[in-house]
Amino acid sequence: MSMMKSLIFVGPGKIELTEKKIPDVGPNDALIKITTTTICGTDIHIFKGEYPVAQGLTIGHEPVGIIEKLGSAVMGYEEGQRVIAGAICPSFSSYACQDGFPSQDGGYIQPDGTCACHGYKATGGWRFGNIIDGTQAEYVLVPDAQANLAPVPDGLSDEQVLMCPDIMSTGFKGAENANIQIGDIVAIFAQGPIGLCATAGAKLKGASTIIAIDGNNERLAMAKKMGADITLNFKEVDVVDEVMKLTGGRGVDSSIEALGLQSTFDQGLKILKPGGTFSSLGVYSEDLTIPIAHFAAGLGDHTIRTALCPGGKERMRRLMNVIESGRIDLSEMVTHTYALDDIVDAYDLFMHQRDGVLKVAIKP
Repeated sequence: MSMMKSLIFVGPGKIELTEKKIPDVGPNDALIKITTTTICGTDIHIFKGEYPVAQGLTIGHEPVGIIEKLGSAVMGYEEGQRVIAGAICPSFSSYACQDGFPSQDGGYIQPDGTCACHGYKATGGWRFGNIIDGTQAEYVLVPDAQANLAPVPDGLSDEQVLMCPDIMSTGFKGAENANIQIGDIVAIFAQGPIGLCATAGAKLKGASTIIAIDGNNERLAMAKKMGADITLNFKEVDVVDEVMKLTGGRGVDSSIEALGLQSTFDQGLKILKPGGTFSSLGVYSEDLTIPIAHFAAGLGDHTIRTALCPGGKERMRRLMNVIESGRIDLSEMVTHTYALDDIVDAYDLFMHQRDGVLKVAIKP
């Protein structure tokens, strides 16, 4: 078989399941037969035209599958082996990677004007469904496979590791960037899949009080399972007032924003103590402004950190270790399962947040 089913971006508001040629495998690549993938909030931004990608690009960036074919230079793996790869697939050879920012790796990008000499490109490490064909297909080509393929431990299901390539890595990075110290108070805005993983990450980092904020009580109940101590429904209370009451007017040590709106950006700064850290995980589609009154006119020793989830096989190994150890179970977040043939319907469900959906497993 030389052709495969693939979901492509046609234009703003239009996606289509079509057929594409199965990719040829270069010496440093691996061809993965997808067994499970999923739909991410970023895919919805792409679908709406809020994040630009090339017309005809295969969408998706969260692969779980089986090695179909290995490039001649890829060692230490076997065809037929179960693997995942991170949504971020850096080359690990560029200046950006060796500077500690592999998610911003542009060293592999050549002819179109990107300067390969310095190797920095914002979000350049995110290749699947952004720069190269992604994972919402029957097969995906993993570049720099030696650095990016992570074997799945025996006994872990596809659903258990499905969050590792992006959602878990992103949420945990939000907690890591929040500079959480043992005993800290942390507020997390939005309890979608990434926010839920940030909640779990804050617990693992040692926060003693985790305040989860959302407008959906089902998601707030899930946040409790992930480690939230206090939940606030923004439809029922004034979040800023409540958090300041809970902290005696001090504010939280860290805010994590996982939605990507001006309103949650503002609130996250308003409740932050002087010297606190604001960790931004949202994908913003409009310009942001900083509320000066709550930024102490730039004199409050605040830190604002942004992030794109780390990738690479070591990151994936560590995340799967957390799951295998029983520290966290994210399989409950997979609320729906669709066949690849029905992925357009799955997009409609996920985009409109019907039927209590959190994550949709897509199976070719």
